[in-house]
Amino acid sequence: MPTRKADPAPATRFKVGDHVSWNSEAGQVSGVISKIHTRDFDYKGHTHRASPEDPQYEIKSDKSDHVAAHRGKVLHRLPR
Repeated sequence: MPTRKADPAPATRFKVGDHVSWNSEAGQVSGVISKIHTRDFDYKGHTHRASPEDPQYEIKSDKSDHVAAHRGKVLHRLPR
């Protein structure tokens, strides 16, 4: 009988205004969550998949006007 893999732990939930960090090609980046998507959305020419169970977060960088979209599993909450 095949064994069933355990479901991965759910991603941490964040809210608008949370200060978070993530790894990028340029190294560690931080910013503030400005929007939460719970449905598929178009962003920078691509369709991003999101749902209430697996939202995507728009984050404005601390060091520039750049806005990124990421899933919660790649984000880490920073102290205020």
